Amino acid sequence: MGMTISDKILAAHVVNDDGSVGRDFVEPGEIINAKIDFCFSNDITAPISIQEFEEVGAEDVFDKERIALIPDHFSPAKDIKSADQINILRQFARKHKLPYFYEIGRVGIEHTLLIEEGLALPGDLIIGADSHTCTLGALGAFATGVGSTDLAYAMITGEVWLKVPETIKFVYYGKMNRWVTSKDLILYTIADIGVDGAIYKAIEFSGELISDLSLESRLTMTNMAIEAGAKTGIVEPDEKTLDYIKEVAKRPYKVYTSDKDAKYGEIREYDVSKIDPQVAFPHLPSNCKNVSESTHVKVDQVFIGSCTNGKIEDLRIVAEILKGRKVHPEIRCIITPATQVVYYKALKEGLIDIFIEAGAVVTMATCGPCLGGHMGILGKGEKAVSTTNRNFVGRMGDPTSEVYLASPAVAAATAIMGRIAHPDEVVGKKEVSSVSR
Repeated sequence: MGMTISDKILAAHVVNDDGSVGRDFVEPGEIINAKIDFCFSNDITAPISIQEFEEVGAEDVFDKERIALIPDHFSPAKDIKSADQINILRQFARKHKLPYFYEIGRVGIEHTLLIEEGLALPGDLIIGADSHTCTLGALGAFATGVGSTDLAYAMITGEVWLKVPETIKFVYYGKMNRWVTSKDLILYTIADIGVDGAIYKAIEFSGELISDLSLESRLTMTNMAIEAGAKTGIVEPDEKTLDYIKEVAKRPYKVYTSDKDAKYGEIREYDVSKIDPQVAFPHLPSNCKNVSESTHVKVDQVFIGSCTNGKIEDLRIVAEILKGRKVHPEIRCIITPATQVVYYKALKEGLIDIFIEAGAVVTMATCGPCLGGHMGILGKGEKAVSTTNRNFVGRMGDPTSEVYLASPAVAAATAIMGRIAHPDEVVGKKEVSSVSR
């Protein structure tokens, strides 16, 4: 029996009883100890890991080149407490001479930043003390979130224990409708299987449509695998992946693909031509409706950004809709590039001019609004359309506020109309979209 890409990566990283690394085969349900290729943490989770690291008396990290500390959640520091949190990372990085601590001016949202920096690579086993670590699976890596204690252990030993997950294969085919993006595909998928539909499973995204998607669009899909309960989301590397990676990779990597006779727990197929732009209503990412069924919802804020949809591709879509138009006078529109590099690209392409002229505010790279941290907190009873990945009760602010998840295209149209809107309502059905998928 063949193996899936996830099985192969985990098998290659198994630490055997004699200390050697690598086996020919693993199977779902098996508990393994595995050698990691990279680990990382942020300003919320890393201080706990560092405390654990120091309490056990560890003297040094397992490999300085394979750890990143990324203060992205409250950066720049919003108050004294967050400044102290970030400083814990800063001092630990200085003490252990870690090259991948990202200071203000270089920092970005971790899941996008690591790809830009060439630190997440095909075939890697990557752990991060953040649930959306699965984003990195779009490169063909097995990437998964862990707790702060597991991260501390990994920083000391370079190892992690895992249960080999069963894999669900999702196959997408057909041609996407106008204004439908990968965000709509993943929302539709989560609505289909539910937020518990893939608990401790690996989701393998495949099919002709996935091959057609840009790498950035694939990142959006793997990012939200966790919203279905998955251990990871993963896409087999192809020429698009390798063309990007070979320009940025900081170390060697290995490409794995699933065997034709690989065993899957389940296979689901989706004809994307039947999918319209989606809106996830409060308070679950699975509570989706077509945007045409959602236009009665008036909102107070639109947030465009996050590890899900703060990439340059996303900002280009937003600029296409906002250009020459104005944000509704009763709406505050916040746009946050995912990294400093994305910000600079948007600046050079004139996108920032378009955003400001439309009446939006552009912030530095931060996770802030997504988790209700800073730079866009919702007050009592307020409603927001957000391109983020979660809309749980109180996720972006007051417990009585409501978050509606949508694509950058729907979010931008909403900012213009003052209510949830289909992009066609703003740009007109006859205009030809240059939207990147």
